[in-house]
Amino acid sequence: MSDKDLEPRHLETLDRDLGRFANLEAAAAYVSRPLVAPGIGFVFIILAGLAAAMLLGQSGEMLIVVTAAVFGAYMALNIGANDVANNMGPAVGANALSMGGAIIIAAVFESAGALIAGADVVSTIAKGIVAPEALDTPATFIWAMMAALLASALWVNLATWIGAPVSTTHAVVGGVVGAGIAGAGFGAVSWDQMFAIAASWVISPVMGGVVAAGFLWLIKSRIVYREDKIAAARVWVPVLVGIMAGTFAAYLVMKGLKQLVEVSMGVALLLGLGVGLGCWLLMIPVTRRQSRGLENRNKSLKVLFGIPLVASAALLSFAHGANDVANAVGPLAAIVQTVQTGDFNGDVTIPLWVMLIGAFGISFGLSLFGPKLIRMVGSEITKLNPMRAYCVALSAAITVILASWLGLPVSSTHIAVGAIFGVGFFREWDAERRLKQARVAVPRPEYIPADERRRRKLVRRLHVLTIGAAWVVTVPAAALLSALLFLILRQIPA
Repeated sequence: MSDKDLEPRHLETLDRDLGRFANLEAAAAYVSRPLVAPGIGFVFIILAGLAAAMLLGQSGEMLIVVTAAVFGAYMALNIGANDVANNMGPAVGANALSMGGAIIIAAVFESAGALIAGADVVSTIAKGIVAPEALDTPATFIWAMMAALLASALWVNLATWIGAPVSTTHAVVGGVVGAGIAGAGFGAVSWDQMFAIAASWVISPVMGGVVAAGFLWLIKSRIVYREDKIAAARVWVPVLVGIMAGTFAAYLVMKGLKQLVEVSMGVALLLGLGVGLGCWLLMIPVTRRQSRGLENRNKSLKVLFGIPLVASAALLSFAHGANDVANAVGPLAAIVQTVQTGDFNGDVTIPLWVMLIGAFGISFGLSLFGPKLIRMVGSEITKLNPMRAYCVALSAAITVILASWLGLPVSSTHIAVGAIFGVGFFREWDAERRLKQARVAVPRPEYIPADERRRRKLVRRLHVLTIGAAWVVTVPAAALLSALLFLILRQIPA
């Protein structure tokens, strides 16, 4: 290269060209970044189909099972993207866990729950919604399950995209109802069960909200509003942790470990009582040690609730993986058994490879698509700190136990989100109450205008409306979509 080639004007031209290449690379990276997660998800779905093909060999019905495995993997991804946010959102919103830490913990415990205590037997028709004998042939049953699986996955995917946490169980039920009606008429549906599910749209969030608000009131009245907050915390934090430990022990025995250990409600509650008392005694010296040197202010109290909150999130994820993996793989397992044996009226045993699709699909869905819903649940409905998030987590476990005792069908998704709403609305009520007390104690001509207080609402009303509408629409929307898919799929000979 000659000196003439290195003249300033040539160097300027070279710099501009390099700048254009840099801008082009940055633009390409910006455009391709949103496609990474869907691409990885697509690869997982394809691998699930290939695994099914290799395990079944050259059987005549291989294409049906491969298609069902693809739909099941797709549903598992959507469960991870949507449902798991209810367990991890409060801990992340309270800054007790980072997003990365929450994803790792949830992935591990969701997979463990699915594989260790996952439902190894499910009803052939989800929750007894449709009478099996109404679907008169194996082909009709196969297409009904296929349509239900795909319809529920599509609906949960849409709900995740718009930022609405919905019940995947309700989506599957809606899918089964729609396919059942399309295949056998309205008489095939157990409408009493459907009315009970509709009632749970109200029961679940209200119960969760009331229980969470009650515990937040207890924490505020016994700790936060006390003159010596640290001394009060030394008394009440061990009690609250004991309540949480006992509740989760009973919750896991009843919901998460029911496939490994069959126990009655009374035995589960006795086990929970024993665990709760043990943890209460254990936490007394631990809390004293943690509270040494803490300043007498609310911010210091967050330290004492951090570890219990992380533990509760992990336990909720374990129980969720044990229970809700069946939403993804239950219909798939029913299809596999029907194809292999021709029997679609009995109980269905879920093979290990099917459970693996569900477990890994939930973990992948959480890792790839979960942060959006985790942020929404944890910080966009109302502001959470460790104490409020603790109330949400404890409410989820207590409400499920109460509902099981009363025989009420409830949704863990609705309970968790309802608990967040309950915490937020209680804070609004409590702030208004304290404001009135302050005005009585120190009258002021102008304190805060009413319109200004309205702008300071502690719960975002837009999310209340969006999530509530998504809950109500889930079953009919999944049912309608499933019915349409069933009418299309049954044209294909099974």
